[in-house]
Amino acid sequence: MNTIVIAPEFCGPHDSGNGGYVCGLIANYADFDSAVILRKPPPLSKPLTVITVKDKVSLMDGDQLIGEAIPEILDLDTPPAPDFNQAREASGRYIGYENHVFPTCFVCGPDRHEGDGLRIFAGRVNGNELVAAPWIPADNLAGDDGLVRKEFHWAALDCPGYFSITDVIKKSVLGKMSAKVLQKVKPGERCVITGWPIKHDGRKHYSGTAIFREDGSLAAIAHAIWIDI
Repeated sequence: MNTIVIAPEFCGPHDSGNGGYVCGLIANYADFDSAVILRKPPPLSKPLTVITVKDKVSLMDGDQLIGEAIPEILDLDTPPAPDFNQAREASGRYIGYENHVFPTCFVCGPDRHEGDGLRIFAGRVNGNELVAAPWIPADNLAGDDGLVRKEFHWAALDCPGYFSITDVIKKSVLGKMSAKVLQKVKPGERCVITGWPIKHDGRKHYSGTAIFREDGSLAAIAHAIWIDI
């Protein structure tokens, strides 16, 4: 049994953890390819218990289930990525600059400063449904191996999926996320992050996201389900 605390700096909404980041934390305890389902908003600054039983990892707040990792093999077709300069141009069309439900979000909040948040601002790539953003990971995201930690890959794969499924800012939250880190990126590396819609089903929306390394190789992929509040 392990205990984790989600620091306030890793918020999504101002009073709960960023979904992708928390999913990544839970997935860190799974020794299998996993999908993470979030059951309740992850609380901040509070000891949470990680319980592993066979092929399930649960994050608990007392007797309340916050989220759980279950086995799932991710099979996802990934559209070709724009280059870094094209992604930077697309980022200029990020709709969150003008209106954002969660402006202090660790991943996509425009109110976060360089080195404070990831500042991944995914905007539409001209001519298709793809959104893209440049990302240069900061040094403080590295683990003991000198590479960006797994939970920050999951976080970076989170919000671009949301911005691929909507052209109007509305309250939608991450319900389920499956991700696979194929090769960790390095701090200071010029990466491109993409997101694309897969399908819509009432209040549920399905998206894919990917991180590409500076050499154009695929670093990580994710599939997510978003739920309108």
